Amino acid sequence: MDWLLLLPAIGKRMRRTPTLQDRLALREKPSQPAIMFQTWGDLLFLHWEYDADQVQRTLPPGLYVDTFAGRAFLGVIPFFMKNVRPSFLPSIPGLSNFLQLNVRTYVYDDTGKPGVWFYSLDCNLPLAVWGARKFFFLPYFHAELAARVETGSMNYTSRRQGTHEDRTTQIHYTPGTAPSEAQPESLEFFLIERYVLFSFATARRALYSVRVYHTPYRLASARLEEYDTTVLGLDGFSVPANAPAHVVFSPGVDVSIYGLERCGDARG
Repeated sequence: MDWLLLLPAIGKRMRRTPTLQDRLALREKPSQPAIMFQTWGDLLFLHWEYDADQVQRTLPPGLYVDTFAGRAFLGVIPFFMKNVRPSFLPSIPGLSNFLQLNVRTYVYDDTGKPGVWFYSLDCNLPLAVWGARKFFFLPYFHAELAARVETGSMNYTSRRQGTHEDRTTQIHYTPGTAPSEAQPESLEFFLIERYVLFSFATARRALYSVRVYHTPYRLASARLEEYDTTVLGLDGFSVPANAPAHVVFSPGVDVSIYGLERCGDARG
């Protein structure tokens, strides 16, 4: 063998794309102890299709856009955070329950580990914003959020701190009934069944990941009564004129959060 042919590859990482087995394996409960517990409740998943190259340009080194049938997606997810607590403490009134509005896409790393990349996590609890930024390097923003339930429908509003009132995101929907689990290899499974989140520490030029564990989501249809895409514009994306490509609701899951792991340094 002519070893000189291998020289260009020396020092470079090999990159592999996720398989279905990779995705299913991450649903297994990690062996190490959890550091935090949470409940994610009344989640609405809105997804728009975006150009994969456009999404790739927004990602840090070491992450690659994950696609379904060649399509990339951005998700907007309003939901309730409940019973949030470290593993060694009980829930604390006034600190353990709040609202969030997340914007995310789907990625994988050099090893083929699939997960979520967040562009923003709007939250109405300043302490949660501070803690997530400091300890998990996540792009949390303080926002004014409100949720009102009436006659089976949910009215959800969010305005990020420092933005004008006309930059308020409003989502009004009615969840369906009879939720069921997503089937492997379906679009629902690709979008919703994610058990790793990635973050990037700019000062350290390092990529991190966090495992989460919960039972598979039970998903139901949802009827959108009213919505807007203001938050996508706040995060630097062109605002889509079309309706979401995919809409689904989940009553929620109990979640275990595991420790932050460094998974790569910025390259290039």
